[in-house]
Order: sequence, then C-alpha cells, then structure tokens
Amino acid sequence: MNYREPLFRPPAEAESLIFQVAYGCPHNTCRFCAMYKYSRYEEREYDEVLADFKKAAKSYPETQRIFLADGDVMILPFEKLQKYLMKLNDLFPRLTRVNVYANGSSILSKTKEQLCELRQLKLHTLYLGLETGDEELLKLVNKGETAEKMIDAVRISQECGLRCSVMVLLGLGGKKGSGKHALETAMALNKMQPKLLSALRYVEVPGTKMFSGYETVSEYEAVCELRKIIENLELERTVFRANHASNPVPMEGRFPNDKARILAELDYLIARGGLDRNGPGQLPFFL
Repeated sequence: MNYREPLFRPPAEAESLIFQVAYGCPHNTCRFCAMYKYSRYEEREYDEVLADFKKAAKSYPETQRIFLADGDVMILPFEKLQKYLMKLNDLFPRLTRVNVYANGSSILSKTKEQLCELRQLKLHTLYLGLETGDEELLKLVNKGETAEKMIDAVRISQECGLRCSVMVLLGLGGKKGSGKHALETAMALNKMQPKLLSALRYVEVPGTKMFSGYETVSEYEAVCELRKIIENLELERTVFRANHASNPVPMEGRFPNDKARILAELDYLIARGGLDRNGPGQLPFFL
C-alpha cells in the first residue's frame, strides 16, 4: 500500500488495518505537536485510495478493524467519507468498525443526520484531542479549537452512537497554569462524558516551541496535576487510561467505580517521595 511516512495511529489501533486517505494534518499549528510538522497536508485521489482498498481486501479479507489516517480524517467532505465507508463495507464482509482522528470543528461540519449515517456505515471511534478545558490556554498553544465546540462535538457524536476517545495533556499549562488547566479540563470532561479518556503528558520534542513564559512541570507536578483532574471528574461511564509512554506512571480504570482506587494510587505515589521534583523524570523511549 502507498504509505507515506510519518504514519501515526493511536495505541489502540495496533491490530487495525491502516489506510492513509490523506497525508499530514489539515491544521498543523498546535505548539505542542510535532507529528506532522514536516508533512504537507494533501488529500489523496479517490481512485488511488480505492486501489489500496481493493489490494488489501485480497490480502486481508478477514479484516474486522480499520483505521483511516492521517490527522483529522473527519475534515473530509461528508460525501467522500460516505463513499469510502460504503466501499470498505463492500470489500470487507467481516468489517465491524472504522476509526479516525477528529477535531471538534470537523465533527461539527457534519449535520447530526450525517453523523448518524456515518455510524450506520460502521464509523465507530473518533479520537479527539481536547488537550485542555482552559480556553485561554487553547489559544496560547494554537489549538485552533474552543473547548465549548469540542464539548458540543463529543456530545452530538455520542448521541449518534459514535464513541469518542478524548485525550488530555498533563503539563500543557506549565508550572503557572497547572491548577487552572487541571480544573477546567475536568469541568470540560464532565460536560462531554466521553466513553474513553486518555491522559498523556506533554514532553518538549524537536519541532515544538511553546508559548512565552512556559516552564515545564516536574514529574512530581505532573502527577499532582493528574490527581487534581481525577479528583474533580464526575463521569458516569468512562474507561480511563494513562498508560502512554509519556506518563510518569501507568494506570487505568473505569469511572465512576474506580475513581477512589485511582486517587489512592496517586496519593501513594505522591507521598512516597520517589517522583522527580526538579525535572521531568524518566523521558519516553522515543526521545
């Protein structure tokens, strides 16, 4: 298949068949993200993508899960998404779900009726980066989205039967903005009620440059920030994970049942004194 590097996918899509229906990210302005900084956004021609679909269907006819890349596939016109999904349903008889990256504005560019139709065509999980519920911070990091729009997008999507996997970034507000970032992120998540929630930690990587005055939080401060978020969450039915390589410690659970356990684990980590208070601690293997 015609993969163009870099190719990214969420950890949960490790076993999925991946097709690039576009290259790069249509936004590509976020200060915290270097994923597509050196890639020019380009939608692929329909016939070229269709050729990939047909070729893969011959080699992997039993495929059940498909991930469409690259960044924010939901920005494609409804008619194009519809055609892709219809063709995938025709070519892969055992297909159960198709998942994509999305943004609030790209989801809201579709009507509720269109979102419901895409769900009927087996669009299943939308991976959306909330990053923070702090509207001021979203502007500082050039997200190009508002928390309010992302809240609306998640709520409407889930009303249509789609599942939203929402990501937040620990440390995004730096040392000075940590408290506000944590509280307003929890408030936004409570309004969203996402089915899946992931917490990652912002780590400065080559190709990113944060806003003026930003100071990286320590490993200890990142864990304290996560605790403040968890403490203020009132989620009714959400699977939570903080097991990305960027996280100081891996943990997971289900809300609301596991909230007390997760808080107890965080309290133990904070109290035992093993977290780095002066630096970021052990960095992910990819740095």
